[in-house]
Amino acid sequence: MLGTVELPIWLFVLIVAFAAVTFASHFLFPSVRWFFRRRMERAVAELNKRLERPIQPFKLMRRQDMIVRLIYDPQVMEAVVEHAHEQGVPESVAFQTARRYAREIVPSFSAATYFGPALRLARGLSRGLYEVRLGHYDEAVLRDIDRRAAVVFVMNHRSNMDYVLVTYLAADRSALSYAVGEWARVWPLQSLIRAMGAYFIRRRYRSPLYRRVLARYVQMATHEGVTQAIFPEGGLSLDGRVGAAKKGLLHYIVSDFDPADGRDVVFIPVALNYDRVLEDRVLLEAAASGERRFRARLTEAAGFLWRIIWQRLRGRFRRFGYAGVSFGAPLSLEGFLRDNPGARTDALAAALMGRIRAAVPVLPVPLVAAALHRAEGPLQTEAVIARAETWVAEFLRAGCQVHLPDGSVEAAVREGLEALAIRRIVGEGAGGWRVVPGEEPALAFYAASIAHLVDAVAALPTAEAPSPTEMRPAAEV
Repeated sequence: MLGTVELPIWLFVLIVAFAAVTFASHFLFPSVRWFFRRRMERAVAELNKRLERPIQPFKLMRRQDMIVRLIYDPQVMEAVVEHAHEQGVPESVAFQTARRYAREIVPSFSAATYFGPALRLARGLSRGLYEVRLGHYDEAVLRDIDRRAAVVFVMNHRSNMDYVLVTYLAADRSALSYAVGEWARVWPLQSLIRAMGAYFIRRRYRSPLYRRVLARYVQMATHEGVTQAIFPEGGLSLDGRVGAAKKGLLHYIVSDFDPADGRDVVFIPVALNYDRVLEDRVLLEAAASGERRFRARLTEAAGFLWRIIWQRLRGRFRRFGYAGVSFGAPLSLEGFLRDNPGARTDALAAALMGRIRAAVPVLPVPLVAAALHRAEGPLQTEAVIARAETWVAEFLRAGCQVHLPDGSVEAAVREGLEALAIRRIVGEGAGGWRVVPGEEPALAFYAASIAHLVDAVAALPTAEAPSPTEMRPAAEV
């Protein structure tokens, strides 16, 4: 009983390793997890004191708990049975498929990551690449939204910078939960994006089981009051215009809405525009080919980032002009359905996209691009300025958001012409400014972002308009 047992060194090390792992998993790890979770809960409590819309408990659930809650939802279980019968597979196999979908969709939100390195990165990128302009809006209207309501920011999709820019600008309001497409499912972005509370969706995947799992996650998050951000267009604009809405996510929200629950859903339209869209060439290539599937190219992104760093080190970096963000009038789902009995998701989508289009900011490059794109021939600088001044006066009379350097149309036109000339989209010749041959799609891309505003003000009755210099300067953030 007390005799000596000889063991090989490798076996002794293996036994000690197993013992250490068992001790850690049963005694050490739970205590460490409890310690850090308590610290996290205190930090979130302090954070919620300064946020306009506190982080909801649903968003703070452990990811595994959220997945279990989702896959055992009665509607998901019903979809599992239907899927098994339709596909002729055992229900256990269909259940594992639903579990895989849930693991793919459900985020893993980390308040420390979102309000720490992610927010600092968003702020640095936004202010480092652009002069950010936030359009005037009624702060009291946004602040007075019922705190129990689920807020959904509804945005046009110009660039992947949209995620970064809106995260930065909304940091004092709440932590946003984005719906992101397949492009984000690449290493190492996937883990970071998931930790920021984003949920992944397959935009063109038609499986009824997948759609039910996705729908139930969106409905659960909305029912629990999670602040969300969605892009109804379903993808980046290939032609520069604010497109029609795809009704998938909106339909999930509307179909599960019950006014009797006491929690309204308030949609806040957000319109974005840029003097330079970082991936404009990729989008133009996709538009020309008719193939929308373009993958994230990490090598190109790394090369682009390195060129910016190198230019900064040499003191030659120049920011890409303005990035403008404007808020439209909020829309209450309860009020909309009350005022429009029997309305379908199509009507809601049309109303939201209309508010987004009306709020699109007018920036120097789109303004100049629109003036040159609509010209029948070359234009001298003075002619571009004259046309821009006429439009800007009408924009201001119509209440559009216009961002100009120091409120000067002339300065905006000169900056816009210079930005387009540096990229060799336009050039100046003997007859004036004209588009460089082969760059017509690029000029049209930027002109299209405000084409609907130009068309709208052209239809307004003639009246005395305010001077462009009377415009209140937009806030730089």
